[in-house]
Amino acid sequence: MLSNNSELNPDTFTAFNISSVEQLTEDTYQYKFELPGNSSLRLSLGQHIVLRGVVNGLEVQRAYTPISPGNAEGYFEVLMKCYEAGLMSQYIKTWKKGDTVFWRGPFGGFPYRPNKHGELLMLASGTGLAPMLPILQSITDDEEDETFVTLVGCFCTFDKIYLKSLLQDLARYWNIRIFYVLSQETSLEKLPWSYQENTYTGRLNEDLLKMIINSCRRKPFVLICGSSAFNEDMSRYLKAAGIEENSCFVF
Repeated sequence: MLSNNSELNPDTFTAFNISSVEQLTEDTYQYKFELPGNSSLRLSLGQHIVLRGVVNGLEVQRAYTPISPGNAEGYFEVLMKCYEAGLMSQYIKTWKKGDTVFWRGPFGGFPYRPNKHGELLMLASGTGLAPMLPILQSITDDEEDETFVTLVGCFCTFDKIYLKSLLQDLARYWNIRIFYVLSQETSLEKLPWSYQENTYTGRLNEDLLKMIINSCRRKPFVLICGSSAFNEDMSRYLKAAGIEENSCFVF
């Protein structure tokens, strides 16, 4: 089912036009889509939408979480990573400004309420950063929301960290801390000094995660988003650190 009334709908795919394409790293892009007039997607926090593509006559669908604030007017933005062999990636790589693509939704989401949790610990791998950003922005936009946030972003290298300037702006807030874990960097010496004290090399393992949890200012509620292998590893490490399943949410 396809629709052209440009209202997002969970049951039918709606056409949206691409208003800009920005390449962030060698395989990651940020796409901006137009919304008619000053309308907004009205997503609740961490909700995702589903993209439909047709590649070699095959229909493929994939879920993505917009990184723009849920109440952004006239547009929404999505962070997308393209994989060499991915069918959807082959389709996405052909996009240019002015093209029309089809989305439906919204689905899922994390039922966030201001001040419900003392501290949120966000564990994000690569584009798993996407569902964390609207939650972070809603906390920093709300002067009454005093939730502490510790975001741990896992990337291969320093160059592969997405949206650095946005993250650096967020890290200036009194209640937000951001750590980076870079699996393929061997030394911190080449990094800008502003990153050196909050960056770790190697992988986010059980010991490092325990150390970060112990440095949290309050007992954290944990949000996890990454590959299925990353999500499983994090769940296992959290259990070992004494964090119960009911204190975790996996996107």
